[in-house]
Amino acid sequence: MIRAAEKAGRAVIRDFGEVEQLQASQRGPKDFVAKAEAKSDEVIREILQQARPRFGLMQATTGEVTGEDTSHRFIVAPINGRANFMHGLPSFAVSIALEESREVIAGVIYNPITDEMFWGERNGGAYVHDRRLRVSKRNSLSDCLLAGGGPAPASEEGAAPPSADWLGITGRIAGSGAGIRMQGAAALNLAHVAAGRLDGYIAAGPHGWDVAAGVIIVREAGGQVTDFSGGPRWLDKREIVAGPPDLHRQLTKLATG
Repeated sequence: MIRAAEKAGRAVIRDFGEVEQLQASQRGPKDFVAKAEAKSDEVIREILQQARPRFGLMQATTGEVTGEDTSHRFIVAPINGRANFMHGLPSFAVSIALEESREVIAGVIYNPITDEMFWGERNGGAYVHDRRLRVSKRNSLSDCLLAGGGPAPASEEGAAPPSADWLGITGRIAGSGAGIRMQGAAALNLAHVAAGRLDGYIAAGPHGWDVAAGVIIVREAGGQVTDFSGGPRWLDKREIVAGPPDLHRQLTKLATG
């Protein structure tokens, strides 16, 4: 998975330079970005299928392909933070997770801008390159910096109906004294929670391919990841709360009101 993410990331970063030039173009970058995403997807799919030809694949661009081994599948976001990429904002990543019997057991998130490879595997810890990651120890909301992600616009393909009052959630976060950043790249947000750079993350409406790798990385860094009610259905409900154990309990209260 690491090799696939690195190779795709190199292709993505080359295309990003072109996207920046297209911002002032009358045609705009939309078609070019779609091709860049498809190219990244193809690179990843080729490497993963060579390594594990019997595993299934769930990809942001091509949907799900069931493999002969129905207990394993890769979950892939070839460009997480696609809107950022399209607008020339340098906040995006390549994200790949491996699921076994519907449980994520390994994940990699590659930030091609900073050349950082975040990775983790079940019972094996979480790392950026070879440095061990740990979630932050802050547990007072007024001292914390959080990341948030609201539902995609209803016009966006695959957008989920809001499962929660997102404006209410952001209002409660502001009232708690915590800082909040809306960075538009779920995978990177979770990687930064695992690294202790962000203290927590709350999102409504994320796709599974955007957060699956980050879930295992945060957990292996000592954090907790659940749906808004504190349960395990973050994938089905498309809602997620992530952070250190003590802070996580406070975040679920902010999410549910």
